[in-house]
Amino acid sequence: MSTETPADILAESKPASAASSTASSIKAFIAGGFGGVAAVLVGHPFDLTKTRLQTAAPGTYTGAVDVVKKTLARDGLKGMYRGMVPPLLGVTPIFAVSFWAYDLGKNLVYASTPSRTSRVLSTAEVTAAGFFSAIPTTLVTAPVERAKVVLQVQGQGTSPGGRHYNGVMDVVRGLYKEGGIRSIFRGTFATLARDGPGSAAYFAAYEVAKKALVPKGQEAGDLNLGAIIVAGGTAGVAMWSIAIPPDVIKSRIQSAPQGTYTGFVDCTRKTVAADGIGALWKGFGPAMARAFPANAATFVGVEFSRKALDSLF
Repeated sequence: MSTETPADILAESKPASAASSTASSIKAFIAGGFGGVAAVLVGHPFDLTKTRLQTAAPGTYTGAVDVVKKTLARDGLKGMYRGMVPPLLGVTPIFAVSFWAYDLGKNLVYASTPSRTSRVLSTAEVTAAGFFSAIPTTLVTAPVERAKVVLQVQGQGTSPGGRHYNGVMDVVRGLYKEGGIRSIFRGTFATLARDGPGSAAYFAAYEVAKKALVPKGQEAGDLNLGAIIVAGGTAGVAMWSIAIPPDVIKSRIQSAPQGTYTGFVDCTRKTVAADGIGALWKGFGPAMARAFPANAATFVGVEFSRKALDSLF
């Protein structure tokens, strides 16, 4: 079973015809979508817990377990999946663009080193390509995250502007009425501040773990299910170990009433002044608890769906 991502397959394959290149792009898009759906289904309850810890007033919850207990008491099990529709609707383009942009980033590395004798990238080069992948992906991720966060926090009675939204389309209409496209894309810089370094660590950790898990004499394509889970989970842990502080700021900017913050720096300053430096690490527990299973599920979803697609066309 192969553990190459769609971007790896595109970047490391021999020159292909236009038809085969198009087929590969379609496979990458679909496989990335399956991986993203798997990540959301597994990870959303953890993500909701993280977001509520990050955005709630001090003293609202005693910790992650308290968030879960109060959410279940108020809304039942379905409450743990509040706000799941936006990421489900956004995962396919997010993952498709991410893999495409990662591949583009690697191609830029190749183009900038024309005298290289091997297509094997160093860890530093993979890290650079990973950071680059976050730039175009943010244009999709930011509005999806904005709608998701608004829906997640309204379950604890803190909807922006005091309005209660009935679903993702209602959120989009409300945000557009509130401040136009700019309101929908609020938190874009914070999203990039989170996902730039996070994606760099994500792809680098996956490549390093994948190489470490390949037994001598075997190719990366020989990795088994257990190895895929370990490499994917490791990538997720690496990403979220550095992404929490900007994620806290992103969540607060996206959930606050209009005019609360003037930008990323202002939100950071006010957050530290009000709640201390420790506030930048709120939600660390749920995020790390989610990181391994959600990202392991991502790569399992990508690998199995890609293998199925390869057998079809």
